[in-house]
Amino acid sequence: MSEATYTVTGMTCEHCVLSVTEEVGEIAGVTGVRVDLPTGAVTVTSDQEIDVDQVRAAVEEAGYQLAY
Repeated sequence: MSEATYTVTGMTCEHCVLSVTEEVGEIAGVTGVRVDLPTGAVTVTSDQEIDVDQVRAAVEEAGYQLAY
C-alpha cells in the first residue's frame, strides 16, 4: 500500500473536488482519493507506486494544476 499527498491549485468548490477525485481515481492501482479543499491537499492511496506524472496528467485533465 502506498500513500502520497500532492497540492492542487485552482480548486474553489465541491465540483472541483469531485472532478479531481474522479480523474485521479481512474489511475490504475489507485484505491482512494481524499481532497481537502481549503488547503488543496490531495492524498492518493494505491496498491502500487503511482508516478507523479500520472497524477499531474489526471489533475490537468480535471482542469487544475499540481503545485511545485
